[in-house]
Amino acid sequence: MTRTQIQLPDDVYERARKVSRSREISFAELARRGLEYILSVYDPEPGELQDWELPRPRRLGWVGLSDADIKEQAQLTATEASLTRPRRR
Repeated sequence: MTRTQIQLPDDVYERARKVSRSREISFAELARRGLEYILSVYDPEPGELQDWELPRPRRLGWVGLSDADIKEQAQLTATEASLTRPRRR
């Protein structure tokens, strides 16, 4: 078993102390049970993380440009970009 230390807001600590006294269990036991409950609700099953895949990117904007064109434009420095843009009059 690992020993640890936590910080709680005063009101949360007082409420937890009242619950532990009313249940006649130690504060540490109440904390363990609370953590075990939260982990049972939110902890994913071991296989769930392996099944998840990154969502496919959506095409947003840059209509009419190929992936290579977009990459080329993104890699231009500010100076290169200013030289290749048509000047406004």
